[in-house]
Amino acid sequence: MSLPDLWIVRGAFLAVFSLLGYHLRPFALEPIPAAAVGLFIGVGIIIFEIRLRRMSLKRLIGAAAGSILGIVGAFLMSQMLHEGLKTESLAFLELGILLLMWYVGLVVGAAKGELLNLGALGGLFGGDKSSKKSYKILDTSVIIDGRIADIAEIGFADGVIIVPQFVLWELQLVADSADALKRNRGRRGLDVLQRIQKMSHLEVKIVENDYPKVKEVDLKLIELAKELDGKIVTNDFNLNKIAQLQGVSVLNINELANSLKAVVLPGETMKVFILKEGKEYNQGVAYLDDGTMVVVDNARRQISKTIDVSVTSVLQTTAGKMIFGRYEGKSQSDDGNDDRPAPLSRGSHSVQKVEQTAGR
Repeated sequence: MSLPDLWIVRGAFLAVFSLLGYHLRPFALEPIPAAAVGLFIGVGIIIFEIRLRRMSLKRLIGAAAGSILGIVGAFLMSQMLHEGLKTESLAFLELGILLLMWYVGLVVGAAKGELLNLGALGGLFGGDKSSKKSYKILDTSVIIDGRIADIAEIGFADGVIIVPQFVLWELQLVADSADALKRNRGRRGLDVLQRIQKMSHLEVKIVENDYPKVKEVDLKLIELAKELDGKIVTNDFNLNKIAQLQGVSVLNINELANSLKAVVLPGETMKVFILKEGKEYNQGVAYLDDGTMVVVDNARRQISKTIDVSVTSVLQTTAGKMIFGRYEGKSQSDDGNDDRPAPLSRGSHSVQKVEQTAGR
């Protein structure tokens, strides 16, 4: 059931309780106070229902079993008291024992329910563990990024896609921002979500789970991942590290993109299009289709040309991969009168400079 439909049902439920209170007048109350009492009871039931929705299946089964055992124990104890104790307070004692045993059974059963092995029961419960592990929880950054939709469309995102309500709220705030750039990013994120929801092969769920005591969205995502035993899908470097420290699995889109970039080895030849001038002497810069930067020595005069380049080295940094190469053709200096090639050490100097920058 979708969130709007659920709140419609809850509203109808509250209205029914209010009407019952108004017409039946419990505790001999006047119609208006009686309707207020009915509304109050209905609100309490809805709050209880919301809390139950956040519990795992194991805890629910444990709580139900504990409650049943507590009620049975209370009934047996009441029978013993009824036969052996004759007092005016007997009804109160019986009711008190019933509430005590029900409460203890409910709380202890829910706490011990996590020890249940539902997989051993097979059938309906046998799939509980595997389905929980297939949850993919999206954060705001990966929704705005948009690449998750492409990954999902070609079938690499299996299981259930989870979109928390608090992520939707954050996305809505970005879409309503006064800053034009943020507003466009937020609207792009909403379009990406709509695109994912239309994919017939995916199951997308918007969950209401919230953690009022936790203020930051990143920490709420971690709590939700722990509760569902799922994985967070993100491209946020800080969230990635914090989640890993707390034992939560993370799927980082940026790391996936870096791992899929072309693998080249020193000595190989590749064809690139020189796009612009490099920072060092007589350098040209090109980019591969996946965005990898290629710095080419001896290629300053080859801008806007496609040339064959010999790879000299490959450098992996936290920002991604960089390839250094050399154009073996003749080059000219800026005045067109000097045919001297670039110094042989220029490529290694560029690598050392990038390595020092990445080290800092």
